[in-house]
Amino acid sequence: MNDIIEQLQELSETVPVPLELPTFEQLVEVEEQILIGLPKDLKEYLLYGSDVIYGTLEPVTAADPSSHTYLPEVACYAWSIGLPREQIAICQIGDSFYCIDEESQVLFWKEGRFSDKVWESFWHWAEDVWLNR
Repeated sequence: MNDIIEQLQELSETVPVPLELPTFEQLVEVEEQILIGLPKDLKEYLLYGSDVIYGTLEPVTAADPSSHTYLPEVACYAWSIGLPREQIAICQIGDSFYCIDEESQVLFWKEGRFSDKVWESFWHWAEDVWLNR
């Protein structure tokens, strides 16, 4: 995890208005809004790596409710178009989503179906997908 966060931070783009990391209290608010506890991997990413801007993917964030990547908004939209409620969207690509389950496995959901590819954790997904796009 730490190696991947360090790698992402080194690659992070400098932008005029940088993303902020959430506080623990903000994560509790996110959990209350979506009515699901966040898996450990997702919490770690949000607390320590969600300020990274890199590549073409924009994983969810939790510090700014007005952001288009704000986790409760992304998750609610995904659920409204059919993503199963036990999945939490972690990255939106149009109407397709990378999502995480309570065991921290990441899946890809598109047009009402999951792909066969499964990543063991958020960090495996970040290394395999986010860092390579």
